[in-house]
Amino acid sequence: MVGYRRHFLPLFLLVSVSILFFFTYFYSSIPPSFPSNPNPDFALTGRISDPKTSAFTLIVKVLAYNRLESVSRCLRSIANADYLSDRVHLHVYIDHFPHDDAHIKLNESHRILQFVDQFVWNFGEKLVHYRTGNVGLQAQWLEAWWPSSDNEFAFVVEDDLELSPLYYKFLRSLILNYYYNTSNYAPSIYGASLQRPRFVPGKHGNKIRLDEGTRIFLYQIVGTWGQLLFPRPWKEFRLWYDEHKAMGIKPILDGMVTTGWYKKLGEKIWTPWFIKFIHSRGYFNIYTNFLHERALSTSHRDAGVNYGKTAGPDSHLLDESSLDFNLLEMKPLTNLKWYNFCFREVIPQRIVKNKSELVSVLHSVQKHKNIIIVSIFGVSESTIRNFLCHFERLNKKNYILLGHESELLNDLTRRGHPVIYADPFLKTLKTFKFTAFEGTTTELMKLVLAKFYIIKSCLELGYNPGLVDGNMLFVNGDPFADSSLAGNVVSGQSFELFFIKSSSSAQKMWTSHMVAEAEAMVESLMSRGSSSRDSISFVGIATKLLEKHGVEFKIAEEMSFGVNIGNSPSNTSLGDGKRLVFWPVDMDMNDVQKRLEELGFWIIDGDLSCKGVYCNGL
Repeated sequence: MVGYRRHFLPLFLLVSVSILFFFTYFYSSIPPSFPSNPNPDFALTGRISDPKTSAFTLIVKVLAYNRLESVSRCLRSIANADYLSDRVHLHVYIDHFPHDDAHIKLNESHRILQFVDQFVWNFGEKLVHYRTGNVGLQAQWLEAWWPSSDNEFAFVVEDDLELSPLYYKFLRSLILNYYYNTSNYAPSIYGASLQRPRFVPGKHGNKIRLDEGTRIFLYQIVGTWGQLLFPRPWKEFRLWYDEHKAMGIKPILDGMVTTGWYKKLGEKIWTPWFIKFIHSRGYFNIYTNFLHERALSTSHRDAGVNYGKTAGPDSHLLDESSLDFNLLEMKPLTNLKWYNFCFREVIPQRIVKNKSELVSVLHSVQKHKNIIIVSIFGVSESTIRNFLCHFERLNKKNYILLGHESELLNDLTRRGHPVIYADPFLKTLKTFKFTAFEGTTTELMKLVLAKFYIIKSCLELGYNPGLVDGNMLFVNGDPFADSSLAGNVVSGQSFELFFIKSSSSAQKMWTSHMVAEAEAMVESLMSRGSSSRDSISFVGIATKLLEKHGVEFKIAEEMSFGVNIGNSPSNTSLGDGKRLVFWPVDMDMNDVQKRLEELGFWIIDGDLSCKGVYCNGL
């Protein structure tokens, strides 16, 4: 028995060690399991509030085709990075050669497969996806990833790229700072590009000029030379893409260089689709600016779909030897600059709730002393967005939107439109109480008084305020930028339009009389239960008060200021000298859209976004 035990003891120990090794290897090879919803309020806020207890999974997605030298250089650079003992997964997607080229491409394709199969990846799971047919670059990108959770990120790399050994440290820090840190999180950020910023897609846009202190900034354009993708925006894009493809909609965006690419290459490329999506949503990408043409990712621009012949590396790889700053220093999101497709700066979250905020926002939008206040109360979302597209087309930036706080206004201010929230603004400025009154009439009264206070504030600051409603469109430029208006007040009787030049007498009149008397008139109208939109309009009350004080003013209708498309025949042309078109507030929106389409003034698409990008006049 003892001999039996001695005989089997080595075998027993060998089996035990083998089992122990198996379980150790097995469990160490399983990716860490993270909850799809890292904290309870994520579904409500879209934010992950505790980065210390949350973890993320990063998958490097390498897209390859028929360039062995390229993909070998790319994979070796990825394996050479510092992964800080983290588990990072590698997925390689190899597109198949066209079957009619089988006799030429077969050996090269198999050489690539052999290299990828033998390539050692010690940092996590390695997966190789070898396609059975040639799908092209668009499908390679779009089918590479569907996030399994809100903690899974994809870093997509085309095979002619080379990465810095520092790239992962930077991406990891960026994710922790701008995704998991609630104070720096914004749902409108869809990822980060590691390529050197050098391309402005908007025709006639600005050149990329950044000061030396700008290391990180936000820019709308996607960067395909090393693009980190956040899970939720990517899922949103894929569903949007499916819907638009099913409806036969093309990713045409006027004024963009990328639209020319699409017209030439069609479905061979994917970026025009993503750009159209980003434009419709108002989303942004994080970019780096490391100076001296340095970047964490460089494209060798090898011959392929995008280049007829090899163009060589587009930038210099940043590494430890050339690192002369703190790579992992991440400024707060509020300190970063945002740029659109024209590389024009976008200033988000300009919200006015009190007089001091009004002063700073007025200074940020002021141009040639004129300020345009646009009241959007009771105006449909499509009309508002069409109005703003015209302002973009006309290169108008000296405006502020006025309305009640809403999801729409929150979205507009996120996209860079300055906004005044009427209710909190009134509470900080006046003692007049609305508690005894309720309903639509009260809301109209609040906006009327808000307009009086805003006009007064603009005059006190030396600005020339012009006030319009959202049921009109400017035809050519600023209707108030006219020498014939010098020293005058203009009032629209049949539509809500008002303009006044700032002067000492105007400031005195509005400070001493107009606002106080407007409050009294509003209180009187509400006490009598007045519900007529005409009697409680800003222009109606302001006109009566101006007449009372003997102030001379011009009537907009007598100046042929605009055309009422609600009363004019469908074949009516605007003619010369018309500054705007307008329509009655009760006109059916389908009829409004139809008339504006006839005039070429309906310039939004089915996503309620501008049909084009307008960079002229920068």
